[in-house]
Amino acid sequence: MEFLKYHALGNDYLVLSPESCPQMPDTPGIQKICHRNFGLGSDGILYGPLPTPNADFGLRIYNPDGSEAEKSGNGLRIFARALFDQGLVHEAPFKVETPGGIVECVVRENGQRITVEMGKVSFDSEKIPVAGPKREMVEQIIEIDGTPHRFFAATIGNPHCVLPMDEISAELAQRLGPKIETHALFPNRTNVQFLKVLDRNNIQIEIWERGAGYTLASGSSSSAAAAVAYKMGAVGGDITVHMPGGLLQIHITEDFSVTMTGPTTAVGIFEMNDEVLSQKLP
Repeated sequence: MEFLKYHALGNDYLVLSPESCPQMPDTPGIQKICHRNFGLGSDGILYGPLPTPNADFGLRIYNPDGSEAEKSGNGLRIFARALFDQGLVHEAPFKVETPGGIVECVVRENGQRITVEMGKVSFDSEKIPVAGPKREMVEQIIEIDGTPHRFFAATIGNPHCVLPMDEISAELAQRLGPKIETHALFPNRTNVQFLKVLDRNNIQIEIWERGAGYTLASGSSSSAAAAVAYKMGAVGGDITVHMPGGLLQIHITEDFSVTMTGPTTAVGIFEMNDEVLSQKLP
């Protein structure tokens, strides 16, 4: 089974083609492949390109725990770069369909930077989804271990819970992230971002990703957090998102349409031995 490996600001994915593997591995197989010690190691698997009548390419995105993600900004940039490296696209716009919607991608600088039209952010509780009556998920309160926390919830094709704070850290994300991800408010679980506004053009986030855990960078998380900062009136329409893995550029319009631009890096091509799938994880 052959995999292409890329990372986007330290958020790494394996790209698996249906030509190499006509059927996507099952959940235990995905967990073994993505395992950092017992497999190739990654923050997920991008399965495609797949045929679709609605776009140029179809894509499915799988988390390291085997669950499926509706959308991934970094994953989409990596997938676009992989298509470019294989000569399947050039520096002209093309569309990719994911379970979280259709996006438009543009490869720039000979594959070094990718722009993705991520779609519109919504704060509608039914679209995210969030349990309870229909409402706009702005300036809400969530209680974790007896402590109330202010949060916003949003979707850009996948669910996000954003907590604006004066100070954020990796330790905070690792401590609160898993409790918020699986909170009863979020029937499909949720991605979690801890947001610090730096100034009118810069925000900083720490990320706990649904199905993957603590993550160095995330495109959809950057999009959601930037939209929340914009909703708060704390930033303008052009925002640099600072993450442990690096910087992403977000442009957001008045109707909350988001355009993301950032780098990708090719890591290598890996031929995985079937022995990986036959082992038993501890």
